[in-house]
Amino acid sequence: MQTLAFENGDTLPIIGLGTWKSQPGEVHQAVREAIRAGYRHIDCAHIYGNEKEVGQALNEALGAGEVRREELWITSKLWNSAHAPEDVAPALRQTLSDLGLDYLDLYLIHWPVAHKPGVVFPNSGEDLLSLEERPIAATWAALEALVDDGLTRHIGVSNFSISKLQTLLETARIKPAMNQIELHPYLQQNSMLEFCHANGVHLTAYSPLGSFDRPAAFKAADEPVLLEDPVIVEIAERHQASPAQVLIRWATQRGTAVIPKSVNPERLRQNLAAADLELDDGDMDRIAALDKHRRYVSGANWAQPGSPYTLENLWDE
Repeated sequence: MQTLAFENGDTLPIIGLGTWKSQPGEVHQAVREAIRAGYRHIDCAHIYGNEKEVGQALNEALGAGEVRREELWITSKLWNSAHAPEDVAPALRQTLSDLGLDYLDLYLIHWPVAHKPGVVFPNSGEDLLSLEERPIAATWAALEALVDDGLTRHIGVSNFSISKLQTLLETARIKPAMNQIELHPYLQQNSMLEFCHANGVHLTAYSPLGSFDRPAAFKAADEPVLLEDPVIVEIAERHQASPAQVLIRWATQRGTAVIPKSVNPERLRQNLAAADLELDDGDMDRIAALDKHRRYVSGANWAQPGSPYTLENLWDE
């Protein structure tokens, strides 16, 4: 398995299992099957509401001797309502308790967005705090203390723009090791890829298959289905692979980690087997031409009337 290397010598398996949208009652078996299939990278978040079930699966696998803790890479994320510095360590300790672990490999700020304390999802713009009221730098300093205390080996961010990442790099004592962003052929983010490569920050691609299983309320009526794109389908047929395998391999050939979600045992194995696929230069050029700057996860939840956030200042575009 291809890996991404970090300054302290740690390595991240480049294909991981995403657990966003994995339902209670399904995610436990998915994690068990994934570990048996060879996955060693599991991506979690408190807001997904399933970390206890993920933790049960992890601890069963560890207890059965299927894997050792040091072979696993476990990522989780700080939710928007816990950005106050005094709330950061308790949030991580809750995640560790739910997962049944002593430490994480990577802890991310989930969004560059702050909610008022106790607000899980905002009902109005008044439920949100601006980044002037709740500065990222102060939240980040609290994450740095988590590294000092051995509660997480690495820290990073998610959904950060180049501008926000640059600002953080200028002030951070421990620089962000990762930016986890939506990344797929319809949203290729080449400038971000170049910036992160130049600054020693790794990228993880979420929604790499187009997140077609999002709730209908979060979908546009006319949104394109990435897995059905004619170019992707044709390349998959020529390589005797699935469209999902082509999309996963496209991500890893660009040097980004990728976290496709599945609870289907056969698809779990197919996704991991994408590591054995090799796309040629012609394939990569054809996929490069598909870029639409199309976000499936728009961030519109935070851009409510009266909110300090707009889509323009969220993505800095």
